[in-house]
Amino acid sequence: MGMTSTYLLDLQLRKLIQRGSLTVYLPDETVKTYGKGNPHFTVYITEPALVRNLVVNPEFALGQGYMDGELLIEGDDLYGLMECVLGNLPENRATKWFDPARLVHHALRRIQQFNPVSRSRRNVHHHYDLSGELYSKFLDADRQYSCAYFRHPSNTLEQAQTQKKAHIAAKLLLEPRMRVLDIGCGWGGLALTLARDYGVSVLGITLSEEQHAYATERAKREGLSNLVTFRLADYREIRGQFDRIVSVGMFEHVGVPQYRAYFRTIRNLLTEDGVALVHSIGRAAPPGNTNPWIQKYIFPGGYAPSLSEAMTAVEREDLWPTDIETWRLHYAETLRHWRLRFLNRIDEVEALYDARFCRMWRYYLVATELSFRIGRQLVFQIQLARRRDAVPLTRDYLYVEATQNSDRMAAE
Repeated sequence: MGMTSTYLLDLQLRKLIQRGSLTVYLPDETVKTYGKGNPHFTVYITEPALVRNLVVNPEFALGQGYMDGELLIEGDDLYGLMECVLGNLPENRATKWFDPARLVHHALRRIQQFNPVSRSRRNVHHHYDLSGELYSKFLDADRQYSCAYFRHPSNTLEQAQTQKKAHIAAKLLLEPRMRVLDIGCGWGGLALTLARDYGVSVLGITLSEEQHAYATERAKREGLSNLVTFRLADYREIRGQFDRIVSVGMFEHVGVPQYRAYFRTIRNLLTEDGVALVHSIGRAAPPGNTNPWIQKYIFPGGYAPSLSEAMTAVEREDLWPTDIETWRLHYAETLRHWRLRFLNRIDEVEALYDARFCRMWRYYLVATELSFRIGRQLVFQIQLARRRDAVPLTRDYLYVEATQNSDRMAAE
């Protein structure tokens, strides 16, 4: 393990833990306690290499150590420990030991986010072509794998996801027989809802073979194949004209080097009076980089942009931002529902994969939820058009229609 690594980790934790307290059992049987008061957490580091890795690259090593069973938490209270660690960070931005690894990650981010079509396919396959059974364990029945919209704290996940779709539909100002493009259509829930409830025709595109097969079968089963087509395709491969374009939870996979190409594609595919809606995870902070553990194990090539990065590309591609809305704690609540559902059926997930996979996904769900609850992550929706007058000049239409549609759909 080496005295240097032990000393540096000790110094780092003494600076970090100012609220709550943490006791650490090290591999050499040394025991250290940091901070004072409650909540109190106890962890056991079982491998000397993990001590060094926590010093050099803590963002990566914490997830890796928990996933591999080399970082054990008393009571397995991962949520509490992560809440303590992340809750202490804002007061300790001068902790220098975090800087070297972050500088390297930031320097490499454009390379990591360079996503030509072939690489985008591989990245999507890594996450979205996992067993469909996995996603059925924790998503709502419609398999909405993006932020829900909680109009009331008491909303169920199903209600909040229905409200999200209604809110998006209101922003799209749909009329029967319009042609809609759904970029990154997931398992098809939004496309099918728009076709069924608003009478539009939809082309949904995805790079996930699992999602494409499921969505196509669902359209057939629900008698909507005449209105909805799902295609295995990249957004850069689409040709034609669409009255409306919607993209939910896909922009995070585009990558900064492709932002202008993405928004240029949207502009070229929109009719002259068309409207587009881009829904994406973002950050209420300057441009940064993806957590390296998330980058490797969960979303290779993924990145949650700052609004300034997205809007720079929008401006250069001659699009009008007709509405910009930020959702702050909605995704934290969505992830809370997913996490609790996942934990409730974790034995079933372990039967599909193994215990290490379960720890990996548990860490992912906890860390992501807290990044919205404590950190600087949020969701933004950008409504775009080629013409400044493509949508009404006030937002009154939006909330009247969204409320009426949400109430109607939730009652069905």
